[in-house]
Formats: sequence, structure tokens, C-alpha cells
Amino acid sequence: MSPIITLTTDFGYDDAYVAAVKGAILNINPEASIVDVTHSVRPQDILEAAFILNAAYRYFPKQTVHVAIVDPGVGSERRGIILKTPSAIFVAPDNGILSYVIDDLFSVESRSVIEETHGLTELVFKAGLEAAAITDPRFWRHPVSPTFHARDIFAPVAAGLSLGISHYEFGEKISSLHVLPIPKPSLEPDGNPVGQVLHVDRFGNLITNIRCNNLPGKDVVVEVAGQRIQGISDYYAQKEGVMAVAGSSGYLEISLRDGSACDFLGIGVGEEIRVISAA
Repeated sequence: MSPIITLTTDFGYDDAYVAAVKGAILNINPEASIVDVTHSVRPQDILEAAFILNAAYRYFPKQTVHVAIVDPGVGSERRGIILKTPSAIFVAPDNGILSYVIDDLFSVESRSVIEETHGLTELVFKAGLEAAAITDPRFWRHPVSPTFHARDIFAPVAAGLSLGISHYEFGEKISSLHVLPIPKPSLEPDGNPVGQVLHVDRFGNLITNIRCNNLPGKDVVVEVAGQRIQGISDYYAQKEGVMAVAGSSGYLEISLRDGSACDFLGIGVGEEIRVISAA
């Protein structure tokens, strides 16, 4: 099977950026299969890219190389990194874009905080982290543009990884990574979860940070933007109007049949969601 490389960026499709990255990969490994996760991340929205990447990568074959580039700090001192896990390899700037991946894979007990700077937290891992800083220029495309590391550094590195080169060949082993704070639901005294909207998909569905397996059941009331929604639906056409749906990503969603819940309710990322048990 041809090696697979995925791309998650905020580049859009109006310019040559995506094509240039793919060209840089194929110039090194013409046999690579390149899959676009998305190039429609809101510009500079690192946490949105982190969420989308985490929702997608687990469905690819093991050892797929996932390139994630939302990089407002390109050209600065921020590191480029490679993270190898049992199921995937990630190539990205060390700016928090792997926050959801790290949160899912590494327990709180396995890491500790070094420092917090400009909204980023540097975590040091006691064991189990296979990561390298991308520091060896032998593998880069030259000359390197200080504004396009995706093409000149990350793409060639991903191509090299797809050819079977060890991640430690690209630079020194590291024991820490940077993460952004991930919005987590809180619990009220009665045990009911209070969360918020994490992501709005292109259909206008409001994807929350409340995991479906943490709901107290389907017989609940969901409160959002002054609406009270009775019960949890299994699919988008199950009811009329606004509904709460157990989404395919494993998170609770707010949906509008044949329309956009985002537009109808006039809300977006960050809006509070309350779940009240009917019992």
C-alpha cells in the first residue's frame, strides 16, 4: 500500500499554498497518497485545527503521517516537531496544534507543567513520549522561506517519514511539548454537565465539548441560547426544528433539521450548553 500523508491547514484553496506543499512531498516520494483533511480552518485558529485533526486521524491506517499546519508563529523561534504514537505520526509546529491528540493519548499523571507562556503550556512527559524536534537541515528544501515552513520544512520531513526514515533522524529527541488549554465541561452540584460549543461544521451543526458517553442518558433537557431541547436524537431527521444529537465524533451536537443551527440560534464557538437530567 502506498504511504499516506494527510494535510490539515488554514491555507484555503484560493492560492497556490496547498499545491506547493503537495508538490514538495511528491518531489521526494512520488508514491505517496496525499489526503486533505481540511484546508478550511479559520485563519490562525490553532485550536480548531487541533479539534478537527483529532476527530479525523484515528480512522486512517496505522503509521499514516499527519501534517498539521496552522502556524501564525512561522519564522519565529517556535519548534517544528514530530510526534510518533502507536497508531500515527504527526508533523507540526509546536504551538498547541496537537493539544487534543496529546490530551487523549497521555494521562495527566504522565506529564507535568514546566511553564506557561502566552497561553501555551509546556508539558514535560515522564515516559512514553516519542518525539523529536525538527532541527536537521539536511532534510529541508533549500532555500527555506521564513514564511513558508509548510512547504520547505514540514512537507519534506513528512515525505521522508513516509519513506521509512526514523523520526529521530530529523533532529534531537525531546521530552516536552506545548499545548493549549482545552475547554472541558464542568459539573454542577447535582452532577449535570455544563459545556460549550467547540466547533461549527459546514452544515451549521454546533459540536459541543460534552461527550455522549458522559451524558446521564437520553432522557435529558438541553439548554442553549434560551432554547430547551427535550431528549437526545439519534440522527438529524428524527425530529423537526432544533434538536440535540449524539454526533458521529462522539460529542453532543445541536442541529436544525434542514437548516443551520448556528444561524437559527445566532450563536457559535464558546456558547454555553447545559444538560439537565429529567430524572
